[in-house]
Amino acid sequence: MPAPFPLEFRQRAVDLVRSTGRPVSQVAEELGISDSGLRAWVKKADRDDGVTADGTTAADRDELVRLRRELKVAKMEIEILRRAAAYFAKDQVPGPK
Repeated sequence: MPAPFPLEFRQRAVDLVRSTGRPVSQVAEELGISDSGLRAWVKKADRDDGVTADGTTAADRDELVRLRRELKVAKMEIEILRRAAAYFAKDQVPGPK
């Protein structure tokens, strides 16, 4: 697997496609990269910049990861509290002596 291109190179390639209006395949050939790779970079940049409504932006993805972590912690805390309540309630119930 080839090494990934630096972020700055990807951003400049996307800017080149956007600013010149030339086909992605032509710009990709000039830069010596695959047109499918450049197409994917442009599509991702469009999502992240809000140009297209389809897909999830990087900010949305980050927020989703954060919220899932918070939910997992909250569920664990609820389970701990439920068990603690059951343990202490056991002591409060009068039983046979």
